[in-house]
Amino acid sequence: MERGAGEEGARIVDEGSLRSRRGVFEDRDHAGRLLAEKLQGKVKEDMVVLAIPSGGVPVGCAVAEALKAPLDLMVVRKLQVPWSPEAGFGAVTVDGTVVLNEPLVAGLGLTQEEISRCAAQTVEIIKERRRKFRGDRPFPDLKGKTVILVDDGLASGYTMLAAVISVRKREPRRVIVAVPTAPPASIQLIAPHVDEVVCLNIRDELYFAVADAYQRWYDLGDEEVVECLNKSKRLKGP
Repeated sequence: MERGAGEEGARIVDEGSLRSRRGVFEDRDHAGRLLAEKLQGKVKEDMVVLAIPSGGVPVGCAVAEALKAPLDLMVVRKLQVPWSPEAGFGAVTVDGTVVLNEPLVAGLGLTQEEISRCAAQTVEIIKERRRKFRGDRPFPDLKGKTVILVDDGLASGYTMLAAVISVRKREPRRVIVAVPTAPPASIQLIAPHVDEVVCLNIRDELYFAVADAYQRWYDLGDEEVVECLNKSKRLKGP
């Protein structure tokens, strides 16, 4: 199913047969191969696949391999609530792009000082992860290219939104967000900022979890991310 951009921005592409279903992907690699099928033929000009670590890397590797596109990483990290690290109130990228969940920030009563301190600490973590995953390779030139941003799913959507805004600064021709699964609210958060959203499994659930779309799900360690990247034939050196 495809819907026009309309007021909400991007064209939204999903797979009607997978809508509202759980356990539709065997694993992240399977999800990436199905995403690539949806993307085939849509992009003919120069393109770059940017995967968001950690869970987006196996998905991105499969997409890049199928599309015969170069693969790189967009390292983004959620901003953790100081007293509840599992919860996030926004996200930040390595270049300092910060996106906040404003209603949540207001509800939590976070001060600007707390937000700035958390963002600065998180950027340092991102820099270290980027060195671990990418080494010293320069970031690809995105100007005039189609960028396909890939993750294993959207939860709140703020991590992807931070990635999109950061990528937009590099003047790409088009930005496509491609994810296996997401709730409608997160897609609508992203849609005004990109040219197209491809999401195979849209699930409108009260308690949405990315993991519920997968039969085999686990958190990837950093070593597994590096191993996956080393195996990819699409990751280019300087």
